[in-house]
Amino acid sequence: IAVARLARACPINPRQRGFISASGCSENLKLLQLLVRSAKQEHRDLGVVSVDIAKTFDTVCHEHIIDGLVQRGVDAHVVHLVSEMYRNITTDIV
Repeated sequence: IAVARLARACPINPRQRGFISASGCSENLKLLQLLVRSAKQEHRDLGVVSVDIAKTFDTVCHEHIIDGLVQRGVDAHVVHLVSEMYRNITTDIV
């Protein structure tokens, strides 16, 4: 329910491949293979850029996330659930 409400308030860009139920990695690899094959057949140069955002959420202030949800009109209950996920979180490495 929370995911459905968040998806309505904060739609994901169609180019987004992370955090979706589809196999985005597989789709991206197939697209890359197609582009490489086409460039080879047509003897054209091809440049590829890959952006890794693995640590993005470590650098975003949790308050900004909550404020963004409120600004997008996300249901107060869902905002509360997300807020609770971030409250007093810790990581223990054993």
